[in-house]
Amino acid sequence: MSGMDLRELECFLVLAEELHFGRAGERLYVSQSRVSQLLRSLEGRIGARLVERTSRRVALTPLGESLRAALRPAYDGLRATVDDARAAARGVEGVLRVGFQGMADGGVMEAVAAFQDRYPACAVELVEIPFSDPFGAVRRGEVDTAVVLLPVAEPALAVGPVFSRQRQALALSVRHPLAARAELSAEDLAGCPLVTPAGPAPAYWRAAQAPTVTPGGLPVPPGPAVTTLQEGLTLTAANRAGMLLCGPTAEYHGRRDITFVPVTGLPESALGLIRLRDGGTERVRAFARVVAATVT
Repeated sequence: MSGMDLRELECFLVLAEELHFGRAGERLYVSQSRVSQLLRSLEGRIGARLVERTSRRVALTPLGESLRAALRPAYDGLRATVDDARAAARGVEGVLRVGFQGMADGGVMEAVAAFQDRYPACAVELVEIPFSDPFGAVRRGEVDTAVVLLPVAEPALAVGPVFSRQRQALALSVRHPLAARAELSAEDLAGCPLVTPAGPAPAYWRAAQAPTVTPGGLPVPPGPAVTTLQEGLTLTAANRAGMLLCGPTAEYHGRRDITFVPVTGLPESALGLIRLRDGGTERVRAFARVVAATVT
């Protein structure tokens, strides 16, 4: 397959994600007209329309949807193979800065150790990132990649692998009336203010960490907004509010003045490795592969 063919396929896959010619061009570092040209060339090779474009929207045709679904795994596999070969040829060296939110557990340390064993010329630096700004450090280049709580719905960020899916737990002061319970339901949250991430964290992400209503529609009282995980745990220990945490975080921060009670009826918590969608390094891609092999 020629280099032009690969560029056409890459352009189609990016356009299928963005459904916007301008944003696709920005990700590919080409003009909007070049995106249109590559798409027309691919459609010419196939002999049918893959994208419907109107003045209001861009959408895949049924054939385009089928091609995207079949092409994505093959394309990702090809890129991974090339990345492995490039890493083997050049070596993975230097420093990899890995961000984490208040804990470096849930299999993360095992992945770091496995990465260091495989790539001894690359040093890993662990950097704590604010609970209130899960994505900013990656966007600003302060870290190369980060382990964060899901969900992640940021067009500029790639997510994966996703790991450590498990039931959420409610951190409570040992003096809280619900602290003696062996288990709570999501509806019990209606009687407990929840610590909320402050600052620049997106609204959808804050709502996932501190829902404002129960699944049954009961309002959940707002608790104090915090910047760091430690601040939230301190307020929890002072019996000011409860705090929803993923399992690894609860285990990592075990303390005598706080108890962690499992909660049923909520979506599972999960951790994900995030990185910039464009411009990633061999170190980042190599670390993602090690995480996928180690903790998923």
